[in-house]
This record gives sequence, C-alpha cells and structure tokens, in this order.
Amino acid sequence: MIARTMMTRIVPALAAAGLMSVAAGAQVQVDRNLPEYTPVSGVSGSLKSMGSDTMNNQMALWAEGFLRYYPNVQIEIEGKGSSTAPAALVAGTAQFGPMSRAMRAQEIDDFQRRYGYEPTRLETAIDMLAVYVHKDNPIQGLTLQQVDAIFSSTRRGGHDTDIRTWGDLGLTGEWANRPIGLYGRNAASGTYGYFKDIALFGGDFKSSVKEQPGSSSVVQGVASDRFAIGYSGIGYRTADVRPVPLAHDSGGEFFEAEAENAYTGEYPLSRFLYVYVNHRPGADMDPLRREFIRYMFSRQGQQDVIRDGYYPLPAQLASQQLQKVGVRN
Repeated sequence: MIARTMMTRIVPALAAAGLMSVAAGAQVQVDRNLPEYTPVSGVSGSLKSMGSDTMNNQMALWAEGFLRYYPNVQIEIEGKGSSTAPAALVAGTAQFGPMSRAMRAQEIDDFQRRYGYEPTRLETAIDMLAVYVHKDNPIQGLTLQQVDAIFSSTRRGGHDTDIRTWGDLGLTGEWANRPIGLYGRNAASGTYGYFKDIALFGGDFKSSVKEQPGSSSVVQGVASDRFAIGYSGIGYRTADVRPVPLAHDSGGEFFEAEAENAYTGEYPLSRFLYVYVNHRPGADMDPLRREFIRYMFSRQGQQDVIRDGYYPLPAQLASQQLQKVGVRN
C-alpha cells in the first residue's frame, strides 16, 4: 500500500540516527547533544526563502533567531506553497526552498538541467499532518480508508461506500444527518500533495473540498464550522479544533497525533519538513547560507522547531543534514 510505504520512510531515518524516545504525555525537548550555536565573523548580505506555507512560521522563527546574532543581515520569507520552491531555486531568486513534501522527479530534473547536479534536501523537523474536527465533535477515530472516503471521489483506499454525513461514520443524534463540511489546501501546497498521495492513496479530491490558501485558514474554517473536517500541519492546532486519532486500516490501532507517535512513525501521517538548497557537491558554501543552516540544526534552531509546534531532530540526524552541505557543527 502506498500510504504505509511512504509513511514508514520516516522510521529508518530516525532509527539509524538513534531514535529519540519521548514518553507518552512528556514534554518534547531538544536533544542535549545538539550543539549550541556560536556566531562567527564575516557574515553579511541578504537571504530569501520561498516555498511552503506550512513552514512559513518556522522559517520566520529561524530568521528571528539568526538575526539576533547578525542584525545587519536581510532575510525575506515568502510562503505561498511548496510548489513555488523548486522554480525559485532553479531561477536563483531564493536561496532556501522550504517544502512540506519531497520534490517530485520532474522538479529535480528541471534543477539538474540548469545546474548539472541535484538540489540538496535537508530534513529539518518532524511534523504530523493532522485531520482536524471541531472541538465538540465526538468522533473517536478514523481509519485512512475512511479519511479517503470522506475527502476523495475515487476511494482508492478500498472503503465500500462514499462518506458524506457524520451518520455514515456512526454518529447519532444531532450529528447523524449532518453533511460533513470539507476543508483543505490548494494545489500549490505540499500538504495538499502529501495528503493526496498518502491519505487519498493517490486518488482525487472531491470537488466539494473548500480549498484554502494557507494552513491556518483550514484550521479556522473547521473551528468556525461545527460539522466540518480538514487537514493541516500539527503546528497549526488551536484550542477550537481537535486532531482525530488515526489508524492505518480497519481493525488497526488508533494513534493520537502526539510526539511519541511521530517519532516512531506509528501515526499514519508522520512526515519530515524539508528545506532544499543549491549546493554544488564538494564546493564550499558561502558564509551566510552556511551559518543559517548551522543555526537551523543547532540547539537554538531546534528549540525554534518546538516553539512552532513541530518536533526536533535527534542530534545524529541533524549532524547528517549538515554533512550533506559540507558543514561542521
């Protein structure tokens, strides 16, 4: 199954790096083996980040932290969707391309035709794509097949029937005949693409999905519509919505959208958040980009990940990302 195969890619990477265990209910903390960021001289200039809306706040927090050390640096951040990142990197109009999905083969090919080598993908944080309902909704859990039947017109997950009302999911009383209002992202979004690939098993969205320009808009839509459901990154959770526990399939265990299930990969929609950069293999990176990347994978930078509601990397995995661009801790 495509969903289970793609979801489990997160597990080998974390296991190989020394899986960071988080006890149920425990507060997430950065790995104490992550290095403290220490500034260097000779850093100046300007940076631009273009890409994921899901990572817009994260890039802003990294920029804010970085500017404490280098107040004369100029940083511009634009988050209109992951699909804008590859083109910006190819054109050279941005130095960083944050994406909530991996680049597609065609996007990599376009970059390689321009530069002669592939873009470098940095795994920067761990996210869970949450399926949100209104805080008053009594639904206890959903399988991926049910999620597919709710959002998709093709039902490639194999659910027998279309799901259009809350009664179709077993809710009674005032919920039984209520149509399910659908909120999602637009096609420029990496979250849209990831959800389509995994939760919809590569199928098509229903035309009734209300496409939103940003992650927060999805959550706001669900918060204001008692009978709605939507999907967005876990960093956008508010008190007015509730992430629904998910199971891989019928009869399987339901997993809450909590940190321990993200690190093990048991939550079905666990994923990495990426930043792509243009790095010629074997070449030295310029000081400005080098130091920004060092900051991202430092203790301070991964603390910013927690501040944004996502989950930090184990130190060994962070070190592996630095090695991809020839940067030492």
